[in-house]
Amino acid sequence: MARAEVGDDVWGEDPTVARLEAVAAERLGTEAGLFVTSGTQGNLVCLLAHTERGQEVILDLDSHIYNYEVAGASLIGGLQMRPVKTARGFLDPAQVREALRPTNIHLPVSALVCLENTHNRHGGTCCTPEEIRTVACAAHEAGLRVHLDGARLFNAAVALRRSAREFAHEADSVTFCVSKGLGAPVGSVVCGRGDFIARARRWRKMLGGGMRQAGVIAAAGLVALEQMVDRLVDDHTHARLLAEGLAGLPGIRIDLGTVQTNIVIVGIDGPGAQARTGALVQGCAERKVKVHAMGPASIRCVTHKDVDADDIARAIAAFREITSAG
Repeated sequence: MARAEVGDDVWGEDPTVARLEAVAAERLGTEAGLFVTSGTQGNLVCLLAHTERGQEVILDLDSHIYNYEVAGASLIGGLQMRPVKTARGFLDPAQVREALRPTNIHLPVSALVCLENTHNRHGGTCCTPEEIRTVACAAHEAGLRVHLDGARLFNAAVALRRSAREFAHEADSVTFCVSKGLGAPVGSVVCGRGDFIARARRWRKMLGGGMRQAGVIAAAGLVALEQMVDRLVDDHTHARLLAEGLAGLPGIRIDLGTVQTNIVIVGIDGPGAQARTGALVQGCAERKVKVHAMGPASIRCVTHKDVDADDIARAIAAFREITSAG
């Protein structure tokens, strides 16, 4: 980062940013890329670039865009969300067709379908390129575009042993984070057709995402893409160790079938579940194990490059001690 060659990226003059965007586009098999500050900003510029005010976006009820992005698409883009309850976090073609609005002056116009891979709230689960293709076909047949929120797309690629471009092939836009599992301190990349990226770049500027000498952070993104992808398998191994170690502890429920990547969702069962969830989060913090309550009776645990097998053993011990004392 200290040695990065920089320029003014707002004017397209930062060579390190340009290289990151080109490498990202090549990895996903798209025409162009756009460096953005975060996955949330990346998703928002994509939704804005794909739609017009008053249109509707079809997406999963548990999706990150619907739950954790401050209603930006509605507030800034004037878009209506049409959330659909799914079994695994992934829409299927029948659900897309059912959610489509018929032509009627009383109804908003369906414009975009959003997918998420891996899926955060469903515990890092993956959908296959084939599943994405069937949904994209249903959307495209109806004249809708498809955006893939691939914040942890490379986790899915590693877990399913597929190339990242296979997941991106049928989507009209894709975001992925160089932070999170890939380990960079900041940033995401939007990928798509050249004309789409030109529109997205304009929206990025409007949202305050026009950065100047951004090569200092883009350099870390290049390291993330070029050196950190293959090691994601270690995070997946550690997440599986954690899940298996926690399964069977009193009052804890884990669906091992959902532990495909680096996220473990811990369900808390029984009377007083909400209070015990809070006690577990606080007790783990006191034992230097940081976990996150993502609901009144569920805890999210995420593995990453700074967590090793010893840390997993310490986390399991912390949960065991707290649940045994409770």
